Amino acid sequence: MGKVFVVGITGASGIIYGRRIVEEIGKTAEVRLIVSDTARRIGRHEGVDLDRLPATREGNEDLAALISSGSFRHDGMVVAPCSMKTLAGIAHGYAETLVGRAADVTLKERRRCILLLREMPLSRIHLANMLAAHDAGATVMVASPAFYHRPRTIDQLVDMVVARVLDHLEIPHDLPVRWGGYDA
Repeated sequence: MGKVFVVGITGASGIIYGRRIVEEIGKTAEVRLIVSDTARRIGRHEGVDLDRLPATREGNEDLAALISSGSFRHDGMVVAPCSMKTLAGIAHGYAETLVGRAADVTLKERRRCILLLREMPLSRIHLANMLAAHDAGATVMVASPAFYHRPRTIDQLVDMVVARVLDHLEIPHDLPVRWGGYDA
């Protein structure tokens, strides 16, 4: 497997995005997974099982974990969904959790760091934090699926967003969500 990715799942609705990202990355690479306590509770509420994912688990309170160091080599990090609290911490270098610390070192080492936000409407504070994260080197994405692939299920909508994340991590996939032109 060679490649290693860090995935953080934090406390925002849309836990299914994190689960699908881990499932897809886990097909071809190692995943180091951090799940916040709030994400676990939301996952249970949304009916999303996070227990049997193909990943090495990391404790969100373990600031001494290997992935908390810039010397830990990996190929990129995704926070999905990324709560507004987590966005604020990452944007301003406040690393009180392992998700925040891992993102902080990912950015300082100039590795890919994708923050998949799932919130609306966005306040001026959210927008400023998104810009600060972008300026620090993160790729800020919003879980806003397209409809050109004519989705019929929630899973197809989720996979459209997941495919964009995988594309930005340069992970090959076979999710059928590419634009094929009108009436394709």
